[in-house]
Amino acid sequence: MIIGTGIDLVDIPRFERTLERTPRLRERLFAPAERTLRLPSLAARYAAKEALIKTLGGSDGVHWTEIEIASEASGRPHFVLSGSTAAVIEERGITKLHLTLSHDAGLAAAFVVAEGEPL
Repeated sequence: MIIGTGIDLVDIPRFERTLERTPRLRERLFAPAERTLRLPSLAARYAAKEALIKTLGGSDGVHWTEIEIASEASGRPHFVLSGSTAAVIEERGITKLHLTLSHDAGLAAAFVVAEGEPL
């Protein structure tokens, strides 16, 4: 059963200016393995984190660095969750998260679908 969906769109040049103005933001938003990625990939991952929060209906108990977006060998993205963020997912009865990312023409987008059994 679908528990929730979320979508987010990021303007990559605007995101770049924000990171330049606030250099520590990279550390607050991204897990260590994500921080060295190119800007379009970072923007897509930021969109994925925002989309996940929308899927959950809010950010209570969710921490940005506990949401990592990794890639399978095929390139398919997936969430790697830890800490209280992983606990929030489990508490809400979510057993599977589907994620798709895209970036082109100065925009990055993410779409998330959460499946499970509502509690």
